[in-house]
Amino acid sequence: MGLQGYRSKHEKLGPIEVANMFKVLKVIILGVSALFLILPAYAQEAPKEQTKGLDEQVQEIKTDVLSIAAELNQLEEKLLYPSDTQIAIFVSVAEGEKFRLDAVDIGLDGKSVAHHLYTFKELEALQKAGVQRIYVGNVRTGEHALQVTVIGKSEGGSDFKREESFKITKNIGPKLVGVVLAGTGIGSKTITLKDW
Repeated sequence: MGLQGYRSKHEKLGPIEVANMFKVLKVIILGVSALFLILPAYAQEAPKEQTKGLDEQVQEIKTDVLSIAAELNQLEEKLLYPSDTQIAIFVSVAEGEKFRLDAVDIGLDGKSVAHHLYTFKELEALQKAGVQRIYVGNVRTGEHALQVTVIGKSEGGSDFKREESFKITKNIGPKLVGVVLAGTGIGSKTITLKDW
């Protein structure tokens, strides 16, 4: 009476019922398979996002560090070379000169303060109107003796060494001095000064 809806163990299922069970079983298997396929993708997506976030943070930190380093360099220069006592000496080659510059030595008040040996690339840059800052330092206001020694080869290939002495006056504020080097032609001055 009350058990009419239930089947006994021994009753066979009809073909429609078997087909429906296979459909349900297929859906369950597909669902479980889909879960196994989707879960690893979600698991990998989170670390990629975290990695991307870490890369961006590292780049931001690098940018900050470089910015801080630049600020520290500027601060160090201001502290080491206050503008009231600062002197900067620059070297350039006169336009059209083709001699080979080997070395420049700068002396200030009888003391050697800078010496530079030139590479081919540096000489090439100077010959193309480049300028090199060879010295930055501090001096008191007043008159100072500047000695410049140039060693090189003339356009003809002969060795030369020229020395010149100059008097420069340092006033309050930074002093910028340009040393212009020329060839060794007859009657030409090899080393001249230019205030900037």
